[in-house]
Amino acid sequence: MSGIEAIGFLAVIVMVSAYAFEDRSPRFILVFALACLAAAGYAALIRSWPFAVIETIWSGIALRRWLLRRSPRA
Repeated sequence: MSGIEAIGFLAVIVMVSAYAFEDRSPRFILVFALACLAAAGYAALIRSWPFAVIETIWSGIALRRWLLRRSPRA
């Protein structure tokens, strides 16, 4: 396994783990968003542009969810 493949593998493992624990804390949503950005970076490194774009969008969606979850509710 090359270093680039290890980055992609680690990013996906963190994404899946954070997704599994999202209900426990908004922090896991933030971790998920950051892992999506890491996966997007991996995709860019291997020149898989559709995957990079989708992961970047998915990260934005997760960041928005994190902002909404951490804000105090009325």
